[in-house]
Amino acid sequence: MATLLSDKVTHDYRRMKLIGLWLFILSETFLFGAVISTRFYLQGVHRPEHLNQPLGLVISIVLLLSSLMAYRGEIGASIGDTKRFRNNILGTILFGALFLVGVGYEWYEAFIHFPPSTGYGTVFFTMTGLHAAHVLSGMIALIIVWVMGLDGRFNGSNYWAVEGTVKYWHFVDVAWVFIYPTLYLVS
Repeated sequence: MATLLSDKVTHDYRRMKLIGLWLFILSETFLFGAVISTRFYLQGVHRPEHLNQPLGLVISIVLLLSSLMAYRGEIGASIGDTKRFRNNILGTILFGALFLVGVGYEWYEAFIHFPPSTGYGTVFFTMTGLHAAHVLSGMIALIIVWVMGLDGRFNGSNYWAVEGTVKYWHFVDVAWVFIYPTLYLVS
């Protein structure tokens, strides 16, 4: 009887954490939605000719691949495969860093062609800056989870920290899936 009660409490506690995470992601979705709609309100479908579309595509691919690695890391944690978990989460962190380097280079070019004082520059730097801050916070969370998992603590009944962090990482990737065409493709 005590085991059944313990299992129910654990399940309810996990469900509460999951609901909390989804509510947080929902609120973040509204934030990104407001910023994306602001782009169209302020600039219509105008896009500068000097926007580095190949770089935008490359960093998009890097971010999407990082999401695949994060998923593989989560699977590793869920089955207690510490090596798979560590390697894939570390790869996710490195791909996130590569994405941020690409965004940094894009900012360097953008300052020259459409600085923040221009309409498109304001939109561009706000959207990419907001997203970069989310990528950075996701990387910090991934680093914390990676360090926590070095001793092999994650398994099928104990991997919420990884699951929650990876779900957040997927959200950050999905946000970019909407930001990328809004900034780079719409004209």
